[in-house]
Amino acid sequence: MLHIGLTGGIGSGKSTVSRRLAELGAVVVDADLIAREVVEPGEPALELIRARFGDEVFTDEGALDRPALGRVVFGDPDALAALEGITHPAIWERTAERFARARGAGTAVGVHDMPLLVEKRMAGEYHLVVVVDTAEEERVRRLVELRGMPEEEARSRIAAQADDAQRRAVADVLLDNNGAPNELLARVDRLWQERLTPFADNLETLTPVRAPQELHLREPDPDWAGQAQRELARLRHRLGSLAVTLDHIGSTAVPMYAKPILDLQVGVASLDVADSAEFRAAMDEGGYPRRDHVTEDVAKDGAVWPKRYHLGCDPAVPIHVHVREVGSPGWRWALLFRDWLRADEAGRADYRAEKDRLAKQGLTRPEYAEAKEPWFAAADERIEAWAARTGWTAPARGE
Repeated sequence: MLHIGLTGGIGSGKSTVSRRLAELGAVVVDADLIAREVVEPGEPALELIRARFGDEVFTDEGALDRPALGRVVFGDPDALAALEGITHPAIWERTAERFARARGAGTAVGVHDMPLLVEKRMAGEYHLVVVVDTAEEERVRRLVELRGMPEEEARSRIAAQADDAQRRAVADVLLDNNGAPNELLARVDRLWQERLTPFADNLETLTPVRAPQELHLREPDPDWAGQAQRELARLRHRLGSLAVTLDHIGSTAVPMYAKPILDLQVGVASLDVADSAEFRAAMDEGGYPRRDHVTEDVAKDGAVWPKRYHLGCDPAVPIHVHVREVGSPGWRWALLFRDWLRADEAGRADYRAEKDRLAKQGLTRPEYAEAKEPWFAAADERIEAWAARTGWTAPARGE
């Protein structure tokens, strides 16, 4: 099941997006609703709250008195930590149950409506993060005019949340909601049709997204770095200790004139790890199916440089994941080449010239990749000389 994280600041219109996604066929799990459910009468968490905080945070009818509890924990970190220690496990357990039930029913898309997604640093847990993006002044206006909230309170609540820059940093999709409601709904519909449904289909069938055969080279895109960091966060979440290093490599990591493809490197202790059922299952669940026919790099020393190779399932972002043993020649060279290009302006200019020369020949993307190998081989001595001169060493833990 495609797992979507949906978030946005108070007054952004996130609930409108959530409802529309449910109408289109997604199962939506609302974090705020779950948080209320687990402290309803009869719930185990409610009795734990009574035991920790006493009867004074309960109404005469035995329900939780939220304002009273808020006064107890406000400004008291220990009390707040104790409350979260009770409620959070219950919330996460029920959330997992809801999504497991949806998967069991064959639901293709599951949406976690999570206001504190950024604050809880949860972005890496989802296949995609969708942020409803609305200007702060527009949110203040809506809270005051539509909800009757005092302006001071509206601004205070907005200030207590993650800011717009923090939300945008984790967003794979920004849904602009500064206009009319029908414009937002149209954007949600397009997102569903053009990205979410194809992504869900690819994930279910483990169908990788291949970049077009036609060669397309682009000037550096400022979004490449953020896209790569979001994918690395997903790989880190999925693989855990199975991955020793995680890096953005290739031309998009420099960044420079390049094919719009994210090349990522997972460093493992041994390729036996990469061949394990645990590793392969984690990659499949994350939407990175393996391409078994690719087993090695083109070596620069005439030896065999083994690796494993995975592609992504997101139709909007071609992703190539290269899995190599930490310390192996292929692992080292991928990092060295990237860092040399970042540091050496003449090297970038030469590589750009070679790219332009090959592009003018009308090569397909696979032909272009193969045609670059002689240039790499010729540049190897120059690159190694730079490494020796500068004392370059590979990063121990990745980016």
